Amino acid sequence: MHEISDKTKERAILVGAGKHCNDVTGKDSPDHLEELRLLADTAGADVVGTISQYHTEISPTYFIGKGKANELKTEVERVNANIVIFDADLTPAQVSNLEKLLNIKVVDRSGLILYIFALRARTSEAKAQVELAQLKYLLPRLTRQWTHLSRQEGGIGTRSGPGETQLEVDRRRIRQRIGHLTNILKKIEQRHDTARKRRSGNFKAALVGYTNAGKSTLLNAISGASVPVEDKLFKTLDSVTKLVKFESTPEILISDTVGFIRNLPHDLIASFKSTLAEVREADVLLHVVDITHPEWEEQVDVVVSVLFDLGVSDTETIMVFNKIDHLNCTLFFDSLKTRYPHAVCVSGKYGYGIEELQTALKKAILKERLTLTLELNPEDSLTISNIYRFGTILETQVNGDSIRLTFTIPRSIALKHNLANTTLNKYQTSQN
Repeated sequence: MHEISDKTKERAILVGAGKHCNDVTGKDSPDHLEELRLLADTAGADVVGTISQYHTEISPTYFIGKGKANELKTEVERVNANIVIFDADLTPAQVSNLEKLLNIKVVDRSGLILYIFALRARTSEAKAQVELAQLKYLLPRLTRQWTHLSRQEGGIGTRSGPGETQLEVDRRRIRQRIGHLTNILKKIEQRHDTARKRRSGNFKAALVGYTNAGKSTLLNAISGASVPVEDKLFKTLDSVTKLVKFESTPEILISDTVGFIRNLPHDLIASFKSTLAEVREADVLLHVVDITHPEWEEQVDVVVSVLFDLGVSDTETIMVFNKIDHLNCTLFFDSLKTRYPHAVCVSGKYGYGIEELQTALKKAILKERLTLTLELNPEDSLTISNIYRFGTILETQVNGDSIRLTFTIPRSIALKHNLANTTLNKYQTSQN
């Protein structure tokens, strides 16, 4: 992401509307506006004011009440703001009415997140995924946006990067572009599927969590890799997978995935289908939590909700409480262990607790594997090849032309290749 000078930064007023933000818990929280401030900062805006309103009725005209809308207009003029960002999703009519009243650009939460994703996209896949989500978001708002398009305005709420002129096309052309991008992403997904099939014998773990929970730092600590780390929201858009080998275990694949956030746009989740497939294909999920965040419990609920939407709520999950180096309260840790007895507390930055996390991963690996002993002859060459390809050899005994192998292997692979068949498996030592 290129640096944005203070002279080019948009001057933003943030608007929070309490329960109208549709958060998972239904709680009002000042931290929601703080999160919106971080999002605005990530997008390159200079926050010059905030306004909040907590009530139970949504105004179909302005989302907020008429009196609050007029108060917002006064504040916009006072601080010379040129953009207003809502911590909620607005209808096209509400945005149009607000822009007429305020005479400046109005962006809702989904528009802001989509803009940030566009800034963060680096690979052709990520750019296609974000552009598809942006076009789907833009399509019902095209009438409102038309005057912006003709003026070639940039900044938050508009698309960023390659393909920017697509905003000037009509609905038919946008639908054509949506179809084209959909086909591109289907082909990319097919290539990912092929790659996943080639490594189907490997145990797979996926790091999931709220954005900026420290997943990339933790992946580096576990694998010894050097994935770029930055204290920014949505640093990781493309999944990153590393091959890891622990002592007395087979090689495993650990993937870092895009971070989740409250009210993540639905079209964005749909567009990132191939990236999030790493989550759906995982044998175990490592749910990374920034334990220092004041709203960490709500963030846990958000991630659980997204995982449910992805259909992976039944996948074995290890809770990983990260950034414990910032805490020194024994009572808090005791309470945490009582509530989450199987959780692991770590510091990805300094490596605290990584051995305990590795132990938890080893247990998860062994749950999904059989330990077998087979006595094989030269005509069993295909079986021997599959054992060496997918299994971990524990012991080898050669007796003339025959060979006896003791090994561990994924249960699914053993069943697929008939390795656990009683006519073949003369010496099955154990089933974990």
